[in-house]
Amino acid sequence: MKDILEQLEVRRADARLGGGQARIDAQHGRGKLTARERIDLLLDEGSFEEFDMFVAHRCTDFGMEKQRPAGDGVVTGWGTINGRLVYVFSQDFTVFGGSLSETHAQKICKIQDMAIQNGAPVIGINDSGGARIQEGVASLAGYAEVFQRNIEASGVIPQISVIMGPCAGGAVYSPAMTDFIFMVKDTSYMFVTGPDVVKTVTNEQVTAEELGGAITHTRKSSVADAAFDNDVEALAEVRRLVDFLPANNREKPPVRPFFDDPGRIEASLDTLVPTNANTPYDMKELIFKLGDEGDFYEIQEDFAKNIITGFMRIEGRTVGVVANQPMVLAGCLDIDSSRKAARFVRFCDCFEIPILTLVDVPGFLPGTSQEFGGVIKHGAKLLFAYGQATVPMVTVITRKAYGGAYDVMASKHLRSDFNYAWPTAEVAVMGAKGATEIIHRADLKDPEKIAQHTKDYEDRFANPFVAAERGFIDEVIMPHSTRKRVARAFASLRNKKVVTPWKKHDNIPL
Repeated sequence: MKDILEQLEVRRADARLGGGQARIDAQHGRGKLTARERIDLLLDEGSFEEFDMFVAHRCTDFGMEKQRPAGDGVVTGWGTINGRLVYVFSQDFTVFGGSLSETHAQKICKIQDMAIQNGAPVIGINDSGGARIQEGVASLAGYAEVFQRNIEASGVIPQISVIMGPCAGGAVYSPAMTDFIFMVKDTSYMFVTGPDVVKTVTNEQVTAEELGGAITHTRKSSVADAAFDNDVEALAEVRRLVDFLPANNREKPPVRPFFDDPGRIEASLDTLVPTNANTPYDMKELIFKLGDEGDFYEIQEDFAKNIITGFMRIEGRTVGVVANQPMVLAGCLDIDSSRKAARFVRFCDCFEIPILTLVDVPGFLPGTSQEFGGVIKHGAKLLFAYGQATVPMVTVITRKAYGGAYDVMASKHLRSDFNYAWPTAEVAVMGAKGATEIIHRADLKDPEKIAQHTKDYEDRFANPFVAAERGFIDEVIMPHSTRKRVARAFASLRNKKVVTPWKKHDNIPL
């Protein structure tokens, strides 16, 4: 018996070494952790339970039968993050470059199936050279099996991808279908075709970092949600994100202890909006002052900065925040901000996360590049996302809410539950100057008359009371009491139920 136990320990030790000490040292030399070190950092200490440690590939072509390392290039299992169940797979670059084989894919699929069955998030740590060429179509089939499970899990359990090395070709589509993608600067990249293929086909000279690095995907393409300096920081932020999320679509997000008075008065908010309507201010100041302990977890911080998305807590409960940012493009909606916010709103709606919308929007960004790029359809995505959402929704208009952008930003007409406005709010079809020049076109040559018409329009419409008279604004509130009013509104909506017509699925304007 003792010999058998010793043999098991030897086999386990061999499996934990992956591709061997030399390759582990090479991994460390690139500034990267190994697959197992990453799991140890991600999960609570001692909580990891591994599956399929001894699985080996079955390929016999190209001499592959002579190399059959245990685990086959991916470490899979389950554990806890702050005591809550999660499933995880971590690709091991020290074994065949983390390439995906038939059995490698089967290990990942098993974890995905268990996560769906047991209603727990799945976290994938990607560090792979792509499909294992020696296995041919079997490896491609493996990718498709993983993709299908990503699709089935979408909206059922949270899916998080952490890119910690190469992720190219077909491998990119699994992370692309997950809810959040994190990357590591300088050591991770994602692209469908690499720099060599790009040079051959289009004659463009580009590095892997420029083509698909963390900065590219967080600032330009919006593929990734955040980029971090190293593996340790990225995994710590994943732990923080998981804390905001529910385990699945049938559970509420976790309620955390809080030490911040829900009725807290913030006198500084009374002077947040400048007297001059064209002067910008930082909407993040309002967000920090509304959330418990000023904590805010921003999503896609470096992309489409004219809109802010992220998570805060109010009375210890997760709330998704969508807010226009007057500091960038005056807070206008455009193609990028519409896509960013629509994706976030749909995620919150999938997982019963209430949505707080902070509005200061002068309209959609004009221009040929926006129209040629399809701003109509992209703006409709945000409109569709809000109109479809059935979670509790509270909207606060701080300043401008003009034109179609007023409608789109969680207006009362899109079934928002509570619509508040500050006294500084201006709910109108357009700004006073533009409206005056259209209505009083005959007086354009008389500056004094135009100035008087503009003032009259401002006095009549540049306020929240016309909308409040019609019930489109539920209450005009004092800025300093915003946290109290928002907290009470969400508390009253905890048992909200909405019945919608039966449908197979919607047809969102993609």
